[in-house]
Amino acid sequence: MTDMQENFKTLLKQNGLKVTTQRIAILEVLSNRPDEHLTAEDIYDCVRSMYPDIGLATVYRTIQVLSELKLIDKLNLNDGYVRYEIGKCSKETSVHHHHHLICVNCGQVFTFQDDLLENLEHKIEATMDFQVLNHEVKLFGICSACKGFAENDAKNQEE
Repeated sequence: MTDMQENFKTLLKQNGLKVTTQRIAILEVLSNRPDEHLTAEDIYDCVRSMYPDIGLATVYRTIQVLSELKLIDKLNLNDGYVRYEIGKCSKETSVHHHHHLICVNCGQVFTFQDDLLENLEHKIEATMDFQVLNHEVKLFGICSACKGFAENDAKNQEE
């Protein structure tokens, strides 16, 4: 058994959950793909390759439980799908996650780690007596590949 599996077992037990193969498998899939922002169906396909007998309904139920316990996070990247990623792995912590850059042209999603909102959160708490527990930032724009493609296309049209 890997260290990661042991950590997941401990987290499940600490959160009052029974340790099941499905729960461990879903946590492993998300942990091993931190920048992929998987849908439930994507998770199902990954888990099914390891456990062919698992059903899609089981994956959905497990995702719901793990999400409610903040072991995995739900994401809405404005593409019509609910996506998931590994969570904070503790109900007590309020650690900020990475944020997302979304290309409006190709739909590619990039993550960035810098949390530039700490000062704003402190100011909000000081002036409004409101404690920010977490936030989600999505920035929409055009990625370098699409920008480069558009620039090359414009150059070709000039010639």
